[in-house]
Amino acid sequence: MQDEYRTVAHEGVHETEVNRSRFLCALAPAATEQEAQAFVARIRKEHPTATHNCWAYVIGADGGVQKASDDGEPGGTAGLPMLQMLTRREMRYVVAVVTRYYGGVKLGAGGLIRAYGGAVGEALDALGTITKRRFRLVTVTVDHQRAGKLQNDLRTAGREVRDMRYGEAVTLEIGLPDADVDAFRGWLADATAGTATLEIGAEAYGDA
Repeated sequence: MQDEYRTVAHEGVHETEVNRSRFLCALAPAATEQEAQAFVARIRKEHPTATHNCWAYVIGADGGVQKASDDGEPGGTAGLPMLQMLTRREMRYVVAVVTRYYGGVKLGAGGLIRAYGGAVGEALDALGTITKRRFRLVTVTVDHQRAGKLQNDLRTAGREVRDMRYGEAVTLEIGLPDADVDAFRGWLADATAGTATLEIGAEAYGDA
């Protein structure tokens, strides 16, 4: 499993113009291939009169799924340079759709490659990227009397409490780097005089 990956911070659109042709690059995070395809379909619907809606996406922290479409542009001049820009920037779980409105001037193969790849690169710069790091979900169960102090101690120690549930006891969900789990176990025992229980859960990715 990858320790970290980069993706777009949020959905957005950035427009560029090349020789009177308008290129609108729509970017969005996508957790699955289905989400990516649904985004492509939505952008197509928003721009029914566009000359082309070319797209590319990379799914998986290791970039295991990579697909692209030229949508009628000459082969290899649109989808592939878009995909190459995403992979060059080490982007994951991301989908890009570049909508082109033809401006009357032919760009040629080289011009198209630069325009489509450049539209994605400029959109990434404009919208911003974030890094997601791999962590281990751990669940801490503690009695009500100690819960408030433990939450403060966790905050002071720089640990983010992702979820907190109240029942017969209080359950806190925390994300930790794998390497920190053993040290955290010892810290928790000291902080709660050994009264808290710790359950190690699955791996996930979160904001760095």
